[in-house]
Amino acid sequence: MRTPPTIHIIGAGLAGSEAAWQLARRQIPVRLYEMRPRQQTPAHQSGDCAELVCSNSLRSDDATRNAVGLLHAEMRLLGSLIMASASRHRLPAGGALAVDRQGFAAWITQELAQHPCITLVREELTAPPEDGITLLASGPLTSPPLAAWLAGLLGPQLAFFDAIAPIVSLESIDFSKAWKQSRYDKGGDDYINCPLDRAQYEGFVDALLCGEQRPFKAFEQEIYFEGCLPIEVMAGRGRETLRFGPMKPVGLFNPHQGGKMAHAVVQLRQDNQLGTLWNMVGFQTKLTWPAQQRIFRTIPGLEQAEFMRLGAIHRNLFIDSPRLLDGHLRLRQRPNLFFAGQMTGVEGYVESAATGLLAGLFIAEWLQSGTLSAPPPPSTAHGALLTHITAGAMGPTFQPMNVNFGLFPPLEQAAGTTGRKADRKALVSQRAIRDLQEWIAQKSIDNPPFV
Repeated sequence: MRTPPTIHIIGAGLAGSEAAWQLARRQIPVRLYEMRPRQQTPAHQSGDCAELVCSNSLRSDDATRNAVGLLHAEMRLLGSLIMASASRHRLPAGGALAVDRQGFAAWITQELAQHPCITLVREELTAPPEDGITLLASGPLTSPPLAAWLAGLLGPQLAFFDAIAPIVSLESIDFSKAWKQSRYDKGGDDYINCPLDRAQYEGFVDALLCGEQRPFKAFEQEIYFEGCLPIEVMAGRGRETLRFGPMKPVGLFNPHQGGKMAHAVVQLRQDNQLGTLWNMVGFQTKLTWPAQQRIFRTIPGLEQAEFMRLGAIHRNLFIDSPRLLDGHLRLRQRPNLFFAGQMTGVEGYVESAATGLLAGLFIAEWLQSGTLSAPPPPSTAHGALLTHITAGAMGPTFQPMNVNFGLFPPLEQAAGTTGRKADRKALVSQRAIRDLQEWIAQKSIDNPPFV
């Protein structure tokens, strides 16, 4: 009997953890390599698998109106470990799926470490093992030696910068100025709101524009992902930009001012299960730490803020996936090397985990049948995301992308339906779930229930 090849997964982030789980639950042995905590990255805090390094939100959970909510629903259908942990550690956040980040990652680490088909190896690899099949899911913060090996194999890499928002302790917030409320009361009082009048807002923008920033290193190029711009970069695009972005006041009414709407509002979202830590929503930044403390304490309600974590910036690598990968996330020039996660050109926690889920399914099918059938159709969220990163624009025009309804094929207008955007999104979602269920039924590999 032929000995099955060894499956190596490099990186136990969201993508690597999900891929390992999909293989293990089909009784396929996996070696999952994670260099943390022996070797940390500029952004991670712990050695847990699937640690959330930026926000604690997996964004909207509405499967009928939001593409990422649809991706959530599809992942649940496919038995996602990431979504199972998110459900177990969910925090109040209105319509968003926010989690207790410590509990979320600790539970995933426990599930992976105790699974008999997973060997969790705490070791830094500088190159993939020569034997077997390797899934490279080392993430945008791939260690320099492994990044150098990758550059030697693939040529010049693309890169952009991602940033982390500060976290504030609840007890340091002044509730004589701040109040709890979700926008338009969707979700009750899940957010803390800090109001600014016009003069305060103008002064805050001025301070951001003059604030000291961490300088870029000589080899770094200033390229940001549009969906995660540092707040000072947004301020530099126009004085009103923040009021139509992370500081928009609409749907929020200040009880300290008789229910009046503020000129601008800073929102904080619960970051842990105890409710003692709160994340400044949309406040990713590359300001120096002293500048952050000085400027952010000018926000009403945060004058005495205790910052449990300050913002930071780090370099994110991603590859030119449309040129390099086939429709099953395999490197065209080396078919035993798969890729998943943010380094493939997806942006966001859920999107990263979804590519890991797909890579796990593809590898399992390849081992079990010796062939690879068609990937999920583009009408599904998984298929739309996969199409973007394997058949999108190549070269300088290829940029990281969140899942969105613009990636889906057009919807044929059904008789009796309106052209309203909400109706179209609901129909796209219905089509996606139907098509994914048909794809699952047609797969040659089994789809065991989550255990």
